[in-house]
Amino acid sequence: MRSTLQYADLMRTIILCCVAVLSLIFPAKSLAQASASPAPTAAKADLDRRMGWFRDARFGMFIHWGLYAIPAGQWEGKSIPSVGEWILNSGKIQPVEYMKLQTQFNPIDFNADEWVRIAKLAGQKYIVITSKHHDGFALWNSKVSNFDVMATPFKRDILLELARACERGGIQLCFYHSIMDWTHDDYVPHRSWDPRKNEDADFDRYIGYMKEQLKELVSGKYGKIGILWFDGEWEESWTHENGLDLAKYVHSLDPDIIINNRVDKGRSGMAGMNGEGDWAGDYGTPEQEVPSTGFPGRDWETCMTMNDTWGFKSDDHNWKSAQEMIRMLCDIASKGGNFLLNVGPQANGQIPQESIDRLMRIGQWMETNGDAIYGTHASPFVRLPWGRCTQKSLPNGQMRLYFHIFEWPKSVDGSTNALFIPGLTSEVLSARLLGATGFAAKASRQGDGWAISIPVVAPDDVSSVIAVDIAGEPKVVAFAVLPDTAGIFHLTAKDAELRGRLIYEEKCDNIGYWTDVDGTARWAVRLQSGGKYNVTADVAAAPNEGGSRYRVSVSDAGTESVESTIQASANWCDFKAVDMGTIACPTGDFEIVVKPLSKAGSAVMNLRSITLVPLAR
Repeated sequence: MRSTLQYADLMRTIILCCVAVLSLIFPAKSLAQASASPAPTAAKADLDRRMGWFRDARFGMFIHWGLYAIPAGQWEGKSIPSVGEWILNSGKIQPVEYMKLQTQFNPIDFNADEWVRIAKLAGQKYIVITSKHHDGFALWNSKVSNFDVMATPFKRDILLELARACERGGIQLCFYHSIMDWTHDDYVPHRSWDPRKNEDADFDRYIGYMKEQLKELVSGKYGKIGILWFDGEWEESWTHENGLDLAKYVHSLDPDIIINNRVDKGRSGMAGMNGEGDWAGDYGTPEQEVPSTGFPGRDWETCMTMNDTWGFKSDDHNWKSAQEMIRMLCDIASKGGNFLLNVGPQANGQIPQESIDRLMRIGQWMETNGDAIYGTHASPFVRLPWGRCTQKSLPNGQMRLYFHIFEWPKSVDGSTNALFIPGLTSEVLSARLLGATGFAAKASRQGDGWAISIPVVAPDDVSSVIAVDIAGEPKVVAFAVLPDTAGIFHLTAKDAELRGRLIYEEKCDNIGYWTDVDGTARWAVRLQSGGKYNVTADVAAAPNEGGSRYRVSVSDAGTESVESTIQASANWCDFKAVDMGTIACPTGDFEIVVKPLSKAGSAVMNLRSITLVPLAR
């Protein structure tokens, strides 16, 4: 079993490598650029029509299942590194040898109604299942291929059974479909260890084959399909023109179907989402991460594993906690995104019990707090010190703000308690605690925000939710961090406003994945009386990852600033306090900004906090 730190390092390496490669191939647009050009009115109306159910759903189940569940990460007695569904590639297995797994595929415990029941109990509104992954094996009765489930001992159309179960259960069915195909003779390039010659392949013929399979999937036999979730578009054989053509073809079959951005080459930087430019795709798909600011004005969906793998691996026991995933769901919804949470069924057709246990805990939370997720929009707050916020329009013209409280305030006297909502200037009409009976919340103005009375003990120690109704659109002003009673500013990772390619990591309570030298972490602070402060940074970098330089300054100008070089530590969560020197801070409101000056390794650093200690006057 990998430790938490090993997991963090592994995922960092995978994501950073992907980011680096994609950034070289597809220059990323900035968030401002991605939001600058609204789609034409007609195109936007068409998009809104198709995306309506998706925006309401917010939470879905990803299912990675195929022949790779049989070896479950093992081949010829050896453990194969990387994720389970990539075993053919990672293990450098000859396609002809891998395809023999077809004769062993017999998931006698598969029960489509049970899968749907689990998704519903978890509060998930849609399912995205791998119709065909990169190995080319089809989970349905394909008329154009024998490499499908009907040529296995099982001989049952899995997608058809799941489609009928979804219809009975009120779940929207969607299909993941791989553009890349390691076993098809006409897909190129073949793997380097594959004896088949690229020059013998006909890629246009492969595209025709793929279109025929897609026609089978969306022809109506499997019901109304919500999404075609493409993947495997990064190889040079697939072009931007191919992406445009495939998206047009799919919409000729069903104009209502949603298509993700991986149909095209615009994955990096959310290029082209929602009608901008000529890139195909309706929404973005960040993988294994929650973007620091989401993608304002764009639809997006984070896909995430529960452990380290998508397809089942028997030796992967590095499970995320239910708490982490519930808070991730709240965080994603607060940024206007959807959460697609993965399960990798075993070869017998059963979803691992570890996954079920976590989904049931999430479902328990959703049963009480689902209104704070479904049909909500992004938070009007840049940040909140104790949690997240989602919002929803009410029929009477009012707005409901849902405050997700991760850190329950401590009671001062043991009998009364209050949550302070900083920066909210709108008139509060009512407040209630979801799932709490016999408790009447009261709201009162306090400084530059509102205080809401709450119980001494949180109803849910993962995330309790307060619903606050306000008059009209929310009015929010920026709020500042104040010093403690000793005059010291504690600027923590979770309180930072993040811009660029960096995220908050709950596991080690830090800002990480800082791959963008233009990315910044910033805190609004307020001083009654200016003066000089000593600056300490709590930072970390894995071995061989040191050497990056960074600056802590008052505002972006940097006229009052201190600089330092990151020293490598034991791992990305081995934080060291670095005394950076002194800066002069003005009276009033201003920002403390942390900005990289150079990047020596795969990332600049992990940052847990900045501390400003006043010097004696």
